[in-house]
Amino acid sequence: MPDALHDWIVLRQDAVVWFAGLVSLALVGYMAFVFGRFLLYWAGSRHAFRHNRPAEPGDPTAFQWHLVIPCRDEEAVVTQTLAGLRDSAPGAHLWVIDDDSEDATRDLVLAAAAHDDRVHLVQRRRPHARIGKGAALNAAYREITAWLPEDTDRSRVVIGVVDADGRLDPGTLPQVCNDKALGRPDTGAVQIGVRMRNADDELPLPCRGRTANAFARALVRMQDIEFQANNAGMQLLRRRTGSVGLGGNGQFVRLTALDSLTAEEGRAGRPWPERALLEDYESGLDLRLAGWRLTHVTETQVSQEGLISLRRFLTQRTRWAQGNMQCLRYTGRVLRSPFYTWSGKAEVLYTFLQPVVCVLLVLLFPLSLGITAAGLVLFPAETADFHVRFGPWMLLAFAVATLPMVLWGFAYRRLVHPDRGRLTGLLWGVLIWLYAYHLFVVATRAAARMLLGRNGWAKTRRNAEKVALGAPTALES
Repeated sequence: MPDALHDWIVLRQDAVVWFAGLVSLALVGYMAFVFGRFLLYWAGSRHAFRHNRPAEPGDPTAFQWHLVIPCRDEEAVVTQTLAGLRDSAPGAHLWVIDDDSEDATRDLVLAAAAHDDRVHLVQRRRPHARIGKGAALNAAYREITAWLPEDTDRSRVVIGVVDADGRLDPGTLPQVCNDKALGRPDTGAVQIGVRMRNADDELPLPCRGRTANAFARALVRMQDIEFQANNAGMQLLRRRTGSVGLGGNGQFVRLTALDSLTAEEGRAGRPWPERALLEDYESGLDLRLAGWRLTHVTETQVSQEGLISLRRFLTQRTRWAQGNMQCLRYTGRVLRSPFYTWSGKAEVLYTFLQPVVCVLLVLLFPLSLGITAAGLVLFPAETADFHVRFGPWMLLAFAVATLPMVLWGFAYRRLVHPDRGRLTGLLWGVLIWLYAYHLFVVATRAAARMLLGRNGWAKTRRNAEKVALGAPTALES
């Protein structure tokens, strides 16, 4: 072989090795960055979780309470929900939004209203109905506004949003208006904790076998750990950074705060974002950008139904991930806002980018495998040397990223089930770590939906609803 040709081949080989090494280093660097930001966020959440100091209850009689319950085909749960809310909030007005249900929801609400003059029906019909939860909540806002006397002190009126299967803990209203929450006049909204009330159900699928029930129990338990440990820590961190997020269940908003949003151009009578997949979180962003303080209360909770179907669960979480991606359009406003601290802006960006980070990792993983496989075939010595040098660091990063999730299992055991042993806490921690990988699945599905221009969604069906075999889990509106 001529010397020139040999030198050219060697040069090309060196270039390929250099490029493959550069790409591999970039992948390792990106993964290290992702793990680093996760560990920093977890450390802040964990510290806030461990050092949370409860507040003394306030006086709920100083406020007028209106609980809004959006309903779409909720005959399976609405009667029990109204009864439960009346027990936990005896003096509150209950506003049920019937979003053009096709079942007996409307009749059940009217039957309850016949015996309770504080139960109200907000009736919606197509084509204005079934276009999103935000639009339904705005309809209730307009009805409540029209119903209130003109001389009402609207700063003392609170609108709470409760899911159709939601149940408030006794004493919720005093905690929501404590001196650190709505007892402060600059507080525009409060989010309370969430738990899964069927987390201890031993037989979630009575007609199924042992394996199916074991999986369903584990799925519900992981949702409970997610909300009572992971998410609680996250919200307590947000309380410190001034970036608390509102959820679709258990949010309480001061009426004057909602009024301030309707004063914006093009939003008359529409404080909640319409046609948004995460109207709850977006409404919190709008309130914070308008200068209102938001806070989280852990001293009380709203319970809801943990999903026992993996299909319904993935459908729900894909919608959440897609709604999260839609929030990226707020980035510029948040970064320019004088009401967000630098730590609050960093936290919001972390939340905005979480699904994007997951999608990138999904895309980069096969690329990393492909580079490794090609390197082992073409340049085995150099590839082996690279993995000897950097492989242990990658394994260490993986182990370090696993440990925080496992610790949430122990935290949950101490908080919710101190009667269980440490081994159970360890098992829950390992399961919540494995459970967290669903984020990669739903983020990828959400990105695909956005690329296809698919933004509509119906509600996730309740566990109690009977669905024909082969019927879709959720239909797009």
